[in-house]
Amino acid sequence: MNNQNNILLVDPNFDNSTSKSCCLLIKIDSHSFSYAIINNENNKVVALFDEQKCDGAEKLIERLKIDNNLTLPFQQVKLAFYSKNIVSVPNFLLNESDLSLHTKFFIEPNTTNLYTQKQDFFKFTNLFSLSPNANETANNYFADGIKYTDNAGLIKLAEQLEETCLVLDFSAESFKSVYLHQNNIVFQQNYEISSSEEFNYYLLLIINQLEINLGQTKVLISGIIHSEDQNYAVLKKYFSEIEFLQLGNDLNLQTINDLPAHYYTCLLALYQCE
Repeated sequence: MNNQNNILLVDPNFDNSTSKSCCLLIKIDSHSFSYAIINNENNKVVALFDEQKCDGAEKLIERLKIDNNLTLPFQQVKLAFYSKNIVSVPNFLLNESDLSLHTKFFIEPNTTNLYTQKQDFFKFTNLFSLSPNANETANNYFADGIKYTDNAGLIKLAEQLEETCLVLDFSAESFKSVYLHQNNIVFQQNYEISSSEEFNYYLLLIINQLEINLGQTKVLISGIIHSEDQNYAVLKKYFSEIEFLQLGNDLNLQTINDLPAHYYTCLLALYQCE
């Protein structure tokens, strides 16, 4: 970690000329920005960058000017964007011939820059739009990049979970939540928090609204949280079974072994997204 509150880890053996055999993963949250580079030939994470407490979209623009890793020619690029405009539509209700019909549910009026992210496993589609600046940046620098919602990695990991559970992914100033029951996602939401007290409030809101059985529900957590964290202490007040969410694939994480394995689970899970 440096004095700019960011971290950059690079495999000392990473050769930029091999980037055409690599996949670039970018995760743009409301208050954080991170990316990882994975060598497709050996499934090794060769670079990882993270910065918390920043505007994710603005940080991407800034890093593109100074970080040569982001402008290499990659075999594939996957970008997960935070967006206020997102709606999950059951696949059988999706009007693919006129997606604008669903934009009436957006927080901000927007019928342009529409993207879809199909969740065939859970049988729904996320329809979302990007801000003009984010859309322009993505298309100018990553024209062939695949665009996802910022919780795409979390939902991909949820496919591997069979029991009723609450899954939470934390950044320094927000958290994403997904609640699974009987192999279905029945709730997903993002919350901005500035303290453990705010987290306690939203957690109780989720518990009460969904009528979660505390004794029979496991909590799986990832992101910027640890067992001595105040947010972890809040979870312990209500839940008896708390586990850190693991990737469950064969990625070589040697380059980032000095970091807790769950910190970037949802960023790296983008590698599994189709």
